[in-house]
Amino acid sequence: MQQSDSQTPSQLEAQYVARQALFSSTGELVAYELLYRDSPQNCFPQGMGDSKATGRMFFDLILLQGLEKVSAGLPAFLNLATDALLEQIPQLLPKDNTVIEIVERSRGVSELVHVVSALKKKGYRFALDDYDQDPKWQPLLELVDYIKIEMEPKLISTVMLIKKLRMVYPQAQIIVERIETHEQAKAVVGAGADLLQGYFFAKPAMLEFKNISPAKRVIIELLQLTMSAEIDFKEIAKRISVDVSLTARILRMANGLSGTRANISSLQQAVTYLGEQSIRRFIRVLALGELGAQKPAELTKLGLMRAQLIAELVSPAGKAMVEQGYLLGLLSVLDAVLDVSLENLAKEFSLDGALSGALLNAQGMLGQALNLAYACEQCQWPLAEEILQTIRPASEPQVLYAALSQSRIYCDKTMELLSD
Repeated sequence: MQQSDSQTPSQLEAQYVARQALFSSTGELVAYELLYRDSPQNCFPQGMGDSKATGRMFFDLILLQGLEKVSAGLPAFLNLATDALLEQIPQLLPKDNTVIEIVERSRGVSELVHVVSALKKKGYRFALDDYDQDPKWQPLLELVDYIKIEMEPKLISTVMLIKKLRMVYPQAQIIVERIETHEQAKAVVGAGADLLQGYFFAKPAMLEFKNISPAKRVIIELLQLTMSAEIDFKEIAKRISVDVSLTARILRMANGLSGTRANISSLQQAVTYLGEQSIRRFIRVLALGELGAQKPAELTKLGLMRAQLIAELVSPAGKAMVEQGYLLGLLSVLDAVLDVSLENLAKEFSLDGALSGALLNAQGMLGQALNLAYACEQCQWPLAEEILQTIRPASEPQVLYAALSQSRIYCDKTMELLSD
């Protein structure tokens, strides 16, 4: 994988977010505002627009790490750029503990009013950030749940603004930012402020998380595409086209695993020759290899072994079950590959009930097949044979050992292709 010249290795190893507390008028910690950072230095990255910051925070932190983890279980205030709102990114978030902040640099207020109105009907909450008293915000002020203002140089100006907002927009809670003294805190509470934020209470605390590099994002997007009922080959080709090495690796695998001497030289040719089922498998295998490139090779082998073993064991149940079993085996190691929980993976990939239940709670035939794989890895052979009887009651133990042998052969062959 080639790295962008603008990104150093250190920038790809970690992801940072600043978490600043919001307190009630009585001093109780009630929420956090999450602020994007690109380094341990506690400041917004220079030259980075709202849209890019929004995208990085959502992908790297909110979707993979989980909002509850980042916000310590408290409601989270998140800045969203205009285009992010219009694309309705908020619907990726849990509405019960999220407040979407409309940044003061937003444009197209009439469009925002339409989006905010629609999302509020679904239960989402909004805050207008850094309200500057510009008349253009009036339509939004009638909709938002919170109005955020900054302390002005003259304390009396802030007090008067709070009283005005409290009278004109009684439906909204008033948040006062940049409070630095006890005098300011006492005055704004007396004027009717609901929530308080600033260095007087707490400075933003830096959090560091494992990062997902841009190249890995493409891999995860491809994995998500393979989980659709019908594959969109045009969209797959579009995602692959951004990375030459990724394209070459998929074509190499297609040639190597096709079992023929056909020279497959394009993704479309590979799709036509091998069909949808094989392309799904190729992308998933490739994804495990690429995502686990910085991890011990044994982790990739473990995922391949589990995937093929489960597929072999559930094969009497049909092709659909085989594909689900194979995917389950790969997903079962992605928590270690990506350093995220299985629960967040299930949410990120929008797994259906059967697959999610199997992965998280060992439910159904697939869940039992995964437990069987675990038992084999721990050399618990009596338990493995016992579980086999729940999956395939009429099968002899030899079926299990034959499946293990085939899985090892498959794993060795695939690892050879991945290392090429």
